[in-house]
Amino acid sequence: MTNCTARPIEPTVLKELRETDDAGRPLAPFTDDEGGAPLRCCLRRSAVGERIALVSYAPLRRWAAETGARPGAYDEQGPVFVHATECAGPDGGRYPFARPGVLRTVRRYSADGHILGGRLLELPDTADAALDEAFAEAFADPAVALVHIRAVEYGCFLYEVRRPLLP
Repeated sequence: MTNCTARPIEPTVLKELRETDDAGRPLAPFTDDEGGAPLRCCLRRSAVGERIALVSYAPLRRWAAETGARPGAYDEQGPVFVHATECAGPDGGRYPFARPGVLRTVRRYSADGHILGGRLLELPDTADAALDEAFAEAFADPAVALVHIRAVEYGCFLYEVRRPLLP
């Protein structure tokens, strides 16, 4: 299965998060003095000097609002970095933040928004191929509607992949 693609946070959602995040807090932008923050708006790392913000984001809640799912206790929110103002969005690459050796959790969700399990994945030199394989494995289960990729170190949501449409 090679038609999976990482999905950034949607522009309309970003606009909302830049006003008030999913925890009800106003945007608190800052200048990134170090660079390297994983930006969920454009799925790349920040550069030194960019204006970014750390916001609370509830990806499953947002997806459930679109689909009518009822995740119940599986709903969670956590911190994500975004540009403080509108950006151009992703500029390439199917799977961001995929350097060899990093650990990722591939978490599977049902159409109801309930966790169906997951997998720990250490990315090899062929990171895209390993992620293709992980998504093929996840979506081989017809009950899986959505997959979240998370960083193991902090448990942070990185991006989602939805069930591919059949050709």
